[in-house]
Amino acid sequence: MPGRVAKKLLDLLYPPVCPFCGSISLKGICDRCRKKIIYVKEPYCMHCGKPLSDESQEYCHDCARRMDADARHGDGREGCCITQGRSLWIHREPVSGAVYGLKYKNKRNWGRIFGAEMEKVYGRQIRQWKIQEIIPVPLHASRQRVRGFNQSEIIARELSRLTGIPCRTDVLFRIKKTIPQKLLDNSQRPTNLKGAFAVSGEWKAAVNVLLIDDIYTTGATLEKSAKMLRKAGARNVYFLTVSIGQGI
Repeated sequence: MPGRVAKKLLDLLYPPVCPFCGSISLKGICDRCRKKIIYVKEPYCMHCGKPLSDESQEYCHDCARRMDADARHGDGREGCCITQGRSLWIHREPVSGAVYGLKYKNKRNWGRIFGAEMEKVYGRQIRQWKIQEIIPVPLHASRQRVRGFNQSEIIARELSRLTGIPCRTDVLFRIKKTIPQKLLDNSQRPTNLKGAFAVSGEWKAAVNVLLIDDIYTTGATLEKSAKMLRKAGARNVYFLTVSIGQGI
C-alpha cells in the first residue's frame, strides 16, 4: 500500500508522459501515438524478425549470409548463434527518437514502458520459448559510468518484474571498449566486437535464455553475445529488442 501511495504522489508531481510525443499519458504510450508507431508484422525474417519487402523471402540478407556460413563451416565461427528473435517496432520516427531519448537524454522511465510493451506483445512467445533467465546486453563499464545506466538493463528488469523470470546482470560482461556499431559499416561490425564479451565462470548455464537490447540492425552485437552464452553452456539464446531496421 505505501508503494502505491508513493507512486500516486510521484505521478502528481512528475506526470508520466508518452515517450513518442511527450504528452501526459497514464497509459504510457498515448492512443494517438499507438496508431502512428509501426509494429513489426509479416512478412518478416523467420530467424531475426526483420521486416521484409518480399513475401517470398524466408530470411533477411544478414541471416541468410550467416546461415550460408553455417552450411560452409559447420562450426558457428561466422554463423547463427541466436536461436530466434523478435522486435517491437520498425526503427523510424517516432520510435527512433524515443530510443535515442532513452539512451542519451536520461529518459529512464521510457525503458520501463518499453519493457511493459514487450511483455504485452511477446509474453506468450516468451512462454513458448520457455525462457529461464533474462540477460540484458551489457555496456562497457566506462560507458555505463558516463551514461549512468544501461538502457537494456532497465528494459530487462521491467520485463522480469512482469513475467517473474529472473533478470541476470552478473552473467554477460563487455570487457572491451569498442567503437559504437552505428559508426561502422556491416563489414567492420563483427571485427569490432571480437573479444568484446565474456561470461562469468560461476554461471550455471540456463537451457533457454533471452537477451534484451534496444536496437537490432545487422545483429552483430546479439550474435556475439549469444556465441559467448552458448559456449558457456546455454542451449538456446533468443532475443527481444525495442526496434529493428527494415530488411531487404
